[in-house]
Amino acid sequence: MLVLGTEMHLVTFIFSGLEILMFIFLLPGYLNRPGDKLRFWYLILLFLLIVYNVTSGLLPDPNYPIPMFLQNIIAYGSGFLMASYFPFYFYKAFDLKLLRFHALYGVPLFLFLPFLLFFVVSYSIHQDLTFSIRYGIIIPFFYSLVLLWAILRAIRVAYRENRKKNYYLEEVAVYLAVAPWASMTAIAYFGFSQMTEALFTNLGFIGVTGMFIFKSIREDRNAITKLLEISANGIRPELFTENCVRFQFTTRETEVVILLHEGYHTGNIAARLHIAERTVTTHIQNMMSKTGTHSRLESLRKLENGIFDGQNLE
Repeated sequence: MLVLGTEMHLVTFIFSGLEILMFIFLLPGYLNRPGDKLRFWYLILLFLLIVYNVTSGLLPDPNYPIPMFLQNIIAYGSGFLMASYFPFYFYKAFDLKLLRFHALYGVPLFLFLPFLLFFVVSYSIHQDLTFSIRYGIIIPFFYSLVLLWAILRAIRVAYRENRKKNYYLEEVAVYLAVAPWASMTAIAYFGFSQMTEALFTNLGFIGVTGMFIFKSIREDRNAITKLLEISANGIRPELFTENCVRFQFTTRETEVVILLHEGYHTGNIAARLHIAERTVTTHIQNMMSKTGTHSRLESLRKLENGIFDGQNLE
């Protein structure tokens, strides 16, 4: 079943819509905690998945004023780009050093190069998609199996060395979502339906993204609770203000931080100071940058303790 008069299957459309909503939900959490690199790299992964769904669902379509061979290059290119990002994601997000070769050298050689040779150069010249699929996915297929083993091995080695259990479970969950992508070359080779392709490539990511959303909500609730505890216990207001000056906060940043310390939420602070909520978020990010911290709670604790360049300010 196609939607909106396009070539996109209803299943692909539903997955794309869900993932866009999830992306929108997770983005503010990262903006509030820019030091959360795991969320940053996952947002890129989710964005590439959305791009893949949209391009593979809408293209090729003879109704578009774009040459068919170019539409196919874009559609297959988004799939190769998504698959190429996996080892880099695990390498950067989870700091898996064993994946460095694959992330920096293996992917360009065994994924990007076959795509360029068969799906860009050869296909642009001869416009024989069957030939490109038949021979252009042989190396990527076998390399995808190598990648699956390399990623799993890197996760296990890192866990044995010193990896927290919760962190390890997140790695394994994302790995299980990635694993079905090894079948993508087979799906392309045998020409399975778009619905089958969408189910294989999206189901795992829906679950993993849900896990990240649940984790984000839990972290936000814990942070709010701790901020309220800080507000209740508190320190001398004049000392807190002095520490803001020592960290070279502007007048407006100091006003925002004081209200944050008193337990006000971003929206309440914006209303009290008659500024946009996005402006409040920017001031909070500046606070974390100037204090060298990665969360609101950590910044407030640093201001409370009066730690400045490793010295106590009191």
